[in-house]
Order: sequence, then C-alpha cells, then structure tokens
Amino acid sequence: MIIKNKISRKQLRKISMEQQLFLTSKVIGVDKIINKLGYIQIDTISIVERSHNHILWTRNKNFEHKELNELINKKKIFEYWDHAASYLPIKFYKYSLYRKRKFKKEYSHWFKENKRLLKFVKDRINGEGALMSKDFESEGKTRTGWWDWKPAKRALEMMFHSGDLVISERRNFQKVYDLKENFYSEFESMEVPSDEEYFEHLVMKAIDSYGYASIREILYLRKKDYTVLKKVIKKLIEENRIKEFIVEGSEEIYFTKSEILNKKFKEIEDKELHILNPFDNLIIQRERTKFLFDFDYVIECYVPAHKRKFGYYVLPVLYGDKFVGRIDAKADRKKKELVVYNYFRESGIKNEKEISYKLKKYLDQFAIFTKCEKVKFL
Repeated sequence: MIIKNKISRKQLRKISMEQQLFLTSKVIGVDKIINKLGYIQIDTISIVERSHNHILWTRNKNFEHKELNELINKKKIFEYWDHAASYLPIKFYKYSLYRKRKFKKEYSHWFKENKRLLKFVKDRINGEGALMSKDFESEGKTRTGWWDWKPAKRALEMMFHSGDLVISERRNFQKVYDLKENFYSEFESMEVPSDEEYFEHLVMKAIDSYGYASIREILYLRKKDYTVLKKVIKKLIEENRIKEFIVEGSEEIYFTKSEILNKKFKEIEDKELHILNPFDNLIIQRERTKFLFDFDYVIECYVPAHKRKFGYYVLPVLYGDKFVGRIDAKADRKKKELVVYNYFRESGIKNEKEISYKLKKYLDQFAIFTKCEKVKFL
C-alpha cells in the first residue's frame, strides 16, 4: 500500500509540541489543559513535585494545587485510570465505564467471594459519607505489598476500579471514596460504550492530544486488541475523519486529521526552556520521544542504584524543540532548598551560555513552585 502523505520529523515535532501546549503564549486554564492533553498522570513520587502538579504547572505557571479538587467538585474532571492513574476530562466519563465493566468481569470471583466485606464498606460510606482508607480499622498487619493490604482498603480500590466507588477528592494526597450514585448521580443512566465506540475514542483522543498517533502509540500500555482497532481505523479513514501519513526515516504508519496535516505551523524560534516531569505527556512514551527528539530517556528511580547513569529522579530539560540536558534534583522542604545534585548536558548542544542563563532563571521559579526558597547547587 502506498501512503501519499509524508512529512519530516521536524514538522512532526511542531505538530506534537503545539498540540501539547508548548507553543502558545496564552495562559490556559487547568480544566482546558486536561481537556486538551486528554489525561494527566498521577504519581506518588514527590521527591521534587508530584507528576500531576508539575505537568500542569509546566503549562500554566499560575496553577495552584487546590484547583484539582475544585474541578472534581465542579464535575469538570474526574479521577480514574487511563494507561495509569490519571485526572481525566469529564467528557470522557462515559468511556471509563468500558474498563469498569471489564474489571468487574475479570475479577468476578473476588467480588462474589467478598460480598460481606463489600456490603460493610458500602454501608459505612452510605451512612457516614465519603471516607478514606484510614477511616477503616487496621487489622494490625505490616504492609509488604498488595497482598497484605487490610481487607477494607483492598475493597475500596476494587470498588473504585469496578466503578462502584469514585474518588470525590484527595486530602493530603489521600483518596476520599464516595458512592458513584452519590457523587455522579447524573451519570447513572449512562450506557457503556461498545467495543467500536471505545476504540474510536482511543484513536481520536490520541490524535487530539498529540496531533497524530500510530497503532502502537494508541494502544500504549493497554491490552492489544488489534482486530477491533484496525476495523475502527478503516472506518474512520473511509469517512475521511482521519488520514494516514508516514514520517521520513520511519516505515510506521501514523494517523491524523486533515486540518492538522494541512496546517502551516510557525517556526519554533522562541527558545523557551522547560524542566519536564518524567511522566509529562510529551515524553511518557519513551520510544516516541527517542524517535521524535532523538532523546533517549529513562526514569531511573526504578533502576538499581548501581546501574543508574544519571540519578534517582532526573528531569529532562527542553529548550525550543530539543532536549539539552537532564537535572538530578530534590526538593528539601525542611531546609526549603531545591537541591541540584548534577546537570548533565546533552552532546552537540550549542548556545550553552544562553541555556545556562535561562536554566538558572527557570530553577529559581521552579524552586518556589516546589515550596522551596532557593536553589542549592552541589
């Protein structure tokens, strides 16, 4: 099959960076950022700043942590699972029902075996209102993993994944669980999407978020149901809703919209600098990042210490449309210092004086965001 549309990697970077909100000077509201990106990943690591807060601050320096709870309460976003724990636009709530149904079916034996426990948890929330796991008594066991969670805590998570419970807010990052019928009563009659509807959602969500996507990227960290996906893609092409294209230097087929493919993107002249979170949407798919930016990035907190090349929690530094370095840092909030252990320059980078100047200015601003008062270089 011959693919007529062909673009350069440079053009692809422009598309991706614009869709990911790195080429706009406008201040964009948090709810609009989440709507545009499709999801914001939640992660527990707070050595510098938790991922969801960092990702949003990167695109809106006025972001305040309290806004996420406010947006959940206003029913503009909700917390559930994308390819990982995430904040999602409320317009995607319907599509969360697809995973919830599959989860309940997959673990049907567990739900049958734990009916009394589930009723106990549900009755308490129904009687007392939204609760956290600490509101349930511990059995006194030492937690060593998923298998040792106290029964009520596991029930809360299982009921959350199955859709019986929702997270109505977070208090000091701890989940607050409520009954779905209490918090999202307006969605009670919402129908579960069909396979075709769900996979069409995945295709269009990926394209709207990045400007393009391949089959591999659409199914990132998901069960690989190629049959339905290919059927949906064929239908979308026939309806002229998406177009195929390839990129110079790759044989992989990508999909996009005509208006994106035909758009004239401005040159990336303003050399803005950003320190990205490891879970930032722009770089979360490492193979895509390597192909698009020629930047080979691995988060090394999951790598044994003796095998790390750069450090425990290294943050990529983006300058214009190139990654110019990596920062190994930690926010010491007791001393109110953002400690920079090391800065690793990428090879072949020009304008080092300009980058160094902008990096120091950015770090001063970043330190304040991480609740520190100054930057300390070791």
